[in-house]
Amino acid sequence: MFNKKFLKQYYFMLIPGFIWLALVSIVPMFGIIMAFQNYNPIDGILKSQFVGLENFRYMFQISDTKQVLINTVIIAVGKMIGNLIVPLIFALLLNELCIKKLFRPIQTIVYLPYFISWVILAKIILNIFGYTGPINAFMQHFNLEPVNFFGRPDLFRPLVIGTDIWKGFGYNAVIYLAALLGIDPTLYEAAAVDGAGRFSRLWHITLPGIKTTIALLAILSLGNVLNAGFDQIFNLYNPLVYSTGDVLDTWVYRAGLVELQFSLATAVGLLKSVVSMILIALGYWLADKFAGYKIF
Repeated sequence: MFNKKFLKQYYFMLIPGFIWLALVSIVPMFGIIMAFQNYNPIDGILKSQFVGLENFRYMFQISDTKQVLINTVIIAVGKMIGNLIVPLIFALLLNELCIKKLFRPIQTIVYLPYFISWVILAKIILNIFGYTGPINAFMQHFNLEPVNFFGRPDLFRPLVIGTDIWKGFGYNAVIYLAALLGIDPTLYEAAAVDGAGRFSRLWHITLPGIKTTIALLAILSLGNVLNAGFDQIFNLYNPLVYSTGDVLDTWVYRAGLVELQFSLATAVGLLKSVVSMILIALGYWLADKFAGYKIF
């Protein structure tokens, strides 16, 4: 039987964590009231004029909102799809690797970018794809004109999506590799005895064996539809690519902290949070319904 004395000690150990959570995540939520005010820093939150839903009406009237929302959804959905498919393919290929001694080195190498912050990684990417960088230098060997990759709106989204997938696919593949370990090896042996080839075993044993994991990750990723990645885009974009690269988080940053439109930025951020919460709840409901996954 569990000792109640030790249980009290565990609860006592949780107190600093709950205090930190309250100070960092709960108390600042009081600032949501700014979304319903014409906020003035001099008057503060308690004395600023209350305007109701006026900021939300204005948000849908300005032309930037529609384009920013489109950019956010396109980039976020592209990342979601890529971060589901590429890690899956990599995990399947790594699982089928004949030389098992190379398994760990390859796994370690592809993990490394995940642990590098976007502040550092963005600088590396900008140098690689820079006008005088190695990519353009290689292109010039074939008499091709240099390309300003991060100055062209039509190239910015693919580059953002591609670099995000490259950074995280090695780490994301861990989940699939763990699921692959749960497949009974005797199934492969029986299939090999029956004459099934490598591709046939992959199609009829491996993929069905991890289909629940694939479905679960796909469903849970719904909550990230409006999260296009502030850190990455903020460190890569510039005014030349605002038309295709400006997302909700970067727009809120510029509107709130640069242009000092505190109430409008808060309204946009609140709307995004509400929609994301609804999508997360929907994702967990679908995960429970189709994959039997519950957090409580």
